[in-house]
Order: sequence, then structure tokens, then C-alpha cells
Amino acid sequence: MTRVAVTRGVSPALERCELVHLARRPIDVVAAGRQHRIYEEALTALGCRVERLPANAELADSVFVEDAAVVLDEVAVITRPGAPSRRPETVPIARALAPYRPLVHVESPGTIDGGDVLRIGRTLYVGLSRRSNQAAIDQLAAALAPYRYDVRGVAVNGCLHLKSAVTAIADDTLLVDPEWVDPAVFSGIRSIAIDPAERGAANALRIGERVIYPASFPATQRRLEAAGVDVLPVDVSELQKAEGAVTCCSLVFDIP
Repeated sequence: MTRVAVTRGVSPALERCELVHLARRPIDVVAAGRQHRIYEEALTALGCRVERLPANAELADSVFVEDAAVVLDEVAVITRPGAPSRRPETVPIARALAPYRPLVHVESPGTIDGGDVLRIGRTLYVGLSRRSNQAAIDQLAAALAPYRYDVRGVAVNGCLHLKSAVTAIADDTLLVDPEWVDPAVFSGIRSIAIDPAERGAANALRIGERVIYPASFPATQRRLEAAGVDVLPVDVSELQKAEGAVTCCSLVFDIP
């Protein structure tokens, strides 16, 4: 098996990114590009074949490729992002994924960002956020029923996406911000709570047996390491100003 990571270069327009919960601050786009390249190097070091799409000066948020698709073993779902300015991002992502997966598309009135979709086994938890709605969840459930996926909506509070609040760091372990999502939703699954002083620290990217994790959350990193998680820290501080995180910047999947 080969593990592929689809990424996209940082747009020079990143400072015009969509923001929901953060105040707008100056973003050093050159530094963001440098951080993104180091992130791609981390993906490569963990065994991924990085397929980088070119940056687009017209699409400020397009580095955050996770929101444009949900890639499963059998199929890729091309999303309909909740922010209208982001909907053109899906076209090149669909082209990049078409050689690897059959494609299905979310249609109006559904809206969904890939950052709202957390897969645990055969269950997809989908955040009911300002970006993702019930109509999209219903479409996703219908499209994935032949593949025996269970699709469940989850309430989120105070954050952009479900994966701002919870991510999987092992087959049986979640990293959770209990202020933003109720851990009881994921009954029967072990969870590690973030350090309460580090809002945004629940987003981690698992690659095999290791976890790529933002260097800006050292207290939560210590919690992860104390629990036996093998952490590879990366600096994504400029991307975080655009409400980005480590899962946002890649679409990772396996091919034969």
C-alpha cells in the first residue's frame, strides 16, 4: 500500500481568509509558506507520498484542502463548503482525487466542510456547525449507505469545525476539548482532554502510529506523550491565524 497526502500551496491571498471565531491579525504569508513546506516534509517523513497542487492567488483559503473532500476507502465525497467563497476550491481537488476514487458530490441545499467530518471505524461523525448542515448529513448518509457507513450529526459549540474540538489519535483514543463538544457523544471510546488553557489544541493528525501536532500547545503535547502518543510537533502558527490546523492542510488516504 502507498499512503498519499494531497496538499496545496499557500495562497498569496491568505490574509483575506474567511474567519468565524478569530479576530483578524496580520499573517506573514512567506512564513506561512515555509511552515507549510515543513509540514509537508513531516508528512513525507511519516511515509506519505505528497502530491502538491499549485497555490491559487484567487482562493485565499485553498491551502486547507481537507474542507473540499472526505476521502474514504471506497469513495471520495466532494463537499459543498459552507462559505460560498470556498466552493471553487473543490474543482481541482476533485480532479486530483478522480484517479484514485469514485466521486460523489454534495449538492445544494447541503453545505459541508471536510473539517466537520470525523471518521471512527465505520462511523462518520459530522459537526452541525456554521459550515455544515443537516441537508448535507442526509445526503452523506444516503451516498454512503451502500458502503455500510453510519453517519451521525454532532453538536459543536464555539469552534469552526468538529475537528477543531476532537480528533482521533489512535484506533481507540480521541483528543477532545470538552468545552466545544460533549465527549459522551463518542461513548465507549477513550478520550484525552486538552489542557484547558489551550483552546484549539484538540486538532491532531494521525499518520500510522505517530501524530503530527501543533508546536503551540506544549501542555497538551505533554498530556499526549504521558499517554504514550508519539508526537511530531510542527510550527503552524501563521496558518492558525487563518483558523487552520494540522488536519486541514492535507487529504491523506491509502492506495494499492
